[in-house]
Amino acid sequence: MTLLKVENLEVRYGDLIGVADVSLDVAEGSVVALLGSNGAGKTTTLNAIAGVIPASGGSISFAGGRLDGQPAYAIVRRGIALSPEGWRLFVSQSVESNLLLGATPLADQSRAKPLLERIYEIFPRLAERRRQLAGTMSGGERQMLAVGRALMSDPKLLMLDEPSLGLAPATVEGMYETLARLHREGLTILLAEQSVELALEVSERAYVLQVGRTVMEGASQDLADDPEVQRVYLGTG
Repeated sequence: MTLLKVENLEVRYGDLIGVADVSLDVAEGSVVALLGSNGAGKTTTLNAIAGVIPASGGSISFAGGRLDGQPAYAIVRRGIALSPEGWRLFVSQSVESNLLLGATPLADQSRAKPLLERIYEIFPRLAERRRQLAGTMSGGERQMLAVGRALMSDPKLLMLDEPSLGLAPATVEGMYETLARLHREGLTILLAEQSVELALEVSERAYVLQVGRTVMEGASQDLADDPEVQRVYLGTG
């Protein structure tokens, strides 16, 4: 069953085109990767789906209903959470305060406490640092906190923008083990990832973006095995 469907998405910043024509489908329970070089439109696409920036054209549907034109707070209440590139944490507030802010969209605030305990079980380091200011944490810990904050809204779809960017290999490995666990538990994941090899390894399907357009799609393993795809579209061959 298709959970998220994006058709002919266009995003403009005045006269500048951030995304010209992006289409993608995300099946419920799947992991889908957005690939492409810097400036290809990956972040803009995720931000448009999340309602952070408005779509100029095309359509975005989630669980059978239209999302485009809705504000970010309404979209997160529908069940989509974005863990953005660069984390965007409240650095002068504690780890726990940042997490609880992620629960703001919940209609039933009594769910916040059990969700918080679940995040601490998933990320024990955050439990250890719950009173620490977010701005004093390492890059890996901040990434955990950004993902944990997104999970506090109890989403049906988790979107991650460059989750491995700037992190040590061991930290990246631990993060992706956690994402694999969340996927096994039924969470649908859409990720934009700088590491092509890693993204194709963890995902089931991938879309390649180039200058704001979807130029290729397919099973992740097929794209990983195609040297021409790697060379022409991803610049890794």
